[in-house]
Amino acid sequence: MSAQLISILVLVVIFALATTRSINMGALAFAGAFLVGTLAGGLDTDGIFAGFPGDIFVVLVGVTYLFAIARANGTTDWLVAAAVRLVGGRIALIPWVMFVVTGALTAIGAVSPAACAIVAPIALGFAARYKISPLLMGAMVVHGAQGGGFSPISVYGSIVNGIVERNHIAGSPVVLFFASLGMNLAIAGVLFVVLGGTKLRRRQLVNAGAGGAGTDEEPLPHEQRIPLDGPKIVTLTGLIALVVGTLVFDLDPGLTVITVAVLLSVAWPKTSRSAVSEITWPTVLLICGVLTYVAVLKEIGTIDYVGNAVTTVGIPLLAALLLCSIGGVVSAFASSVGLMGALIPLAVPFLAQGTIGPVGMIAALAVSATMVDVSPFSTNGALVLANAKDVDRDKFFKQLLVYGALVVAVVPLIAWLVFVVPNWG
Repeated sequence: MSAQLISILVLVVIFALATTRSINMGALAFAGAFLVGTLAGGLDTDGIFAGFPGDIFVVLVGVTYLFAIARANGTTDWLVAAAVRLVGGRIALIPWVMFVVTGALTAIGAVSPAACAIVAPIALGFAARYKISPLLMGAMVVHGAQGGGFSPISVYGSIVNGIVERNHIAGSPVVLFFASLGMNLAIAGVLFVVLGGTKLRRRQLVNAGAGGAGTDEEPLPHEQRIPLDGPKIVTLTGLIALVVGTLVFDLDPGLTVITVAVLLSVAWPKTSRSAVSEITWPTVLLICGVLTYVAVLKEIGTIDYVGNAVTTVGIPLLAALLLCSIGGVVSAFASSVGLMGALIPLAVPFLAQGTIGPVGMIAALAVSATMVDVSPFSTNGALVLANAKDVDRDKFFKQLLVYGALVVAVVPLIAWLVFVVPNWG
């Protein structure tokens, strides 16, 4: 049996054990990376550790560290109250505010994980305070980020359009942008209805009943006033510095956020002392272990093995559907941009035949490879999982996993039907 087939079987075993035995999947994945990498793939220790996602480790630790400090000094409470006042106390609008904010950040140049790192802690803190579904809030953040992620000046858009140009494929930056925005906006609307968004509106109307007297136990959101003291002002300044540093000066979001957190800890050690213990270490283990295993798969050729098998399919439309599906599955565990860099060139041979419209195919691949980033194994999904408050984390992980699996199963098919079958371009 080839190393590629062995690695796929081990991945199935990892999923089965994590699901049935309640073992941290990251720990299993580290063991799998060691066994598959050394026994089947011929990798040494350095080759295995080369796939450790150090940048994602720092992002996860830094973001949860900073916002643990912000919770301790009351900054997140102030931000939540300010957000509700901004929309006039209409709680139902808050998920859409989060969608728009993250979409705007990525559209003007933020990397999707950086935008989610900034917005997700605020959104999920709000969800915990006002009993909004954390899955709804987390998904709105991620889909918002992906909705704006393919503007012509965005990071994703620039990279994909550059790959298209280098491979001499006909593309359309405008179609690419609106394809992603439309798909993410549509799924956000469905989620809003399915996960109780309309009930938020009804609950707010009860709160704003005759005489303004609310019937819920919580205070009316627009009546909350939290004092803005020194620690909050400095924390807010740090958050602004984080946004400016990552968007304007292209600083690494993980290193920037952990630096801001350390400076706050030095200034106010008493309120920051417990923050390190609030870093979600089980989530860090989970994500880093799985991504290390995926890196081993890539190193021993499993990803190329699967991709090359698809391109040998004799029916172009079927090959296009399989490529979109593979894009969705693999991107749920790996870098979306890196994956598109591999998938688009793989699509070149049958695009050259002229039977598949290149504009629609590129749009379908881009949507398939990025909408699945709500998976708990992707950076964005991991940020949502790490920042969820007052939830059973194992249960929430399974909810994200199920939702991610639904997206993986459905979105590539829809993208294929909408963009490839009509033969756009």
